[in-house]
Amino acid sequence: MAVRQGTVERHQMIRPENEAELSAAIAGANGPLRIIGGGTRTVGRAQGEVLSTAGLSGISLYEPGALTIVAGAGTPLAEIEAALAAENQRLPFEPPVMGALTGAAGESTIGGVVAANASGPRRIQAGACRDSLIGVRFVDGRGDIIKNGGRVMKNVTGYDLVKLLAGSHGSLGVISEVAFKVLPGVEAVTTVVLHGLDDQTAVAAMSAALCSPYEVSGAAHDPHHQKTMLRLEGFAESVAYRSDKLCETLARFGDAAVDDAVDWAVVRDADMFDGGTGDLWRISVKPSDGPRVGAAIGAGRRLYDWGGGLIWAEVPAGFDLREAINGIGGHATLVRGQGCGPVFHPEPAPVAALSKSVRAQFDPRGILNAGIMD
Repeated sequence: MAVRQGTVERHQMIRPENEAELSAAIAGANGPLRIIGGGTRTVGRAQGEVLSTAGLSGISLYEPGALTIVAGAGTPLAEIEAALAAENQRLPFEPPVMGALTGAAGESTIGGVVAANASGPRRIQAGACRDSLIGVRFVDGRGDIIKNGGRVMKNVTGYDLVKLLAGSHGSLGVISEVAFKVLPGVEAVTTVVLHGLDDQTAVAAMSAALCSPYEVSGAAHDPHHQKTMLRLEGFAESVAYRSDKLCETLARFGDAAVDDAVDWAVVRDADMFDGGTGDLWRISVKPSDGPRVGAAIGAGRRLYDWGGGLIWAEVPAGFDLREAINGIGGHATLVRGQGCGPVFHPEPAPVAALSKSVRAQFDPRGILNAGIMD
């Protein structure tokens, strides 16, 4: 009987219930393995028998006073966030939920978040997922169980595999457990909004806001609605004071006003692209180059996040986006659709050689998410 997980369907699915079973499954594999968590971050073209980490679930340690949490890779992201919210705490990097964009029916897991280094609008202030990750356990391509980092906040000595695993998309090892530092929640959130700005002016306004002393935790621009959004968080009195001052700072760009109704989850998850029929790309560039990318793409819907440094772009199916932005710099990843060329941005030859060498050390048989970078 076929087994379905999100958009994945296979006649056999390996679903270990603990780390020992995961190790045995990888060591005994006779061919490539396609690694999934909840099946919501199906970026890439990995081939092979499906190995799901969904059985490695559960919060094994949570110490609110120490601001740390440890959980199995298959633990649903929603479960992590609910446990933190109950103690008025949160993951600093605001992880996005990607299932709707890729058409997956699964549930995002914390291991998938780490494997993708998935980071939301607050990245500009709090850093990426890898910056909050303090420990990781994983199984390499030989079936060996490896631990790096720890369960408390401390300086890392030796090789920092914690950072290496984040964003490796399962190509170096299958994550079994992760440990994070967390932050307290906030009392108040508000957004300063500017309307009617073109892309270049919007990026200039976002840069001015981010360079101000008012601690902006989100900076996004929606060209479709010509809406530029700057988020402030913290104690209520502080947020009120900083939002007023930020409106004054941005007055040269237009009429800035406070809007408490802005839903940053829509920006975080790029919800405006749900159900789209074109190719969806995620483009990372210098913020000052964001408007150049938008002009090069031309028609199609876009969303600027991270002050203009992250661009979501929906273009007609098969459009050669990388050729269109060639010479600008940065890199583009295909999130949905067939696109034109590889899913991940081709690496320069020296970097590609280094990446290949690192993968060969962790996965000498080349069985973990084989072909994911093609």
